[in-house]
Amino acid sequence: MTAVILRVLIYVVIAGAVYFGIRKIWRDWKQQFRDIDREQHKRDLREREQPDVITLRRDGDGVFRANGDKGDDRGPRA
Repeated sequence: MTAVILRVLIYVVIAGAVYFGIRKIWRDWKQQFRDIDREQHKRDLREREQPDVITLRRDGDGVFRANGDKGDDRGPRA
């Protein structure tokens, strides 16, 4: 009976170690991905503030145009 309890205890300890190890790896990766996303977002905001960046908006006809541009009179592109 003692051998069965010892064997179950060993399995529980191994399963706990695996569970907590996987959990730590998951949290570390998730945090690293969040840091990468946060840095990329900050970089995008800095780039957006540069004077040579044009912001495009979707017009009523579904075409993306720069702010203030009411479209060209040449018609649709071929």
